[in-house]
Amino acid sequence: MNDTVWKQVLATEEEHRERQRAGLHAQPPITIMADEDSTSNPVNEPLDLVRLSLSEVVFVKLRGDRELQGRLHAYDSHCNLVLGDVEETIYLVDEEEDGEEVRTAKKNSEMLFVRGMFFI
Repeated sequence: MNDTVWKQVLATEEEHRERQRAGLHAQPPITIMADEDSTSNPVNEPLDLVRLSLSEVVFVKLRGDRELQGRLHAYDSHCNLVLGDVEETIYLVDEEEDGEEVRTAKKNSEMLFVRGMFFI
């Protein structure tokens, strides 16, 4: 990669750090490093997959028999998420004499913050 491209990448990362210091939380810069081998995988680290899912509808399985489906708006290094247009599905197990019955309850939220420690 030539020096001009590296300078552009470093400038973009420095701008992101300045925004963070100023208290502006924005999506981290996307650094695309191309080389002669164009068959390289864009997902090298676990958070790369999350980055590629920004603005996409995602499915999240949580502790406590809960699932979320919504549009991913933001995330951080702790995997805290901000989801929009969220449908939450809660599985309720009723123990009866004949066995167990599983019921579902659904809730909709316009915007939801999910702590990363609740993921499965």
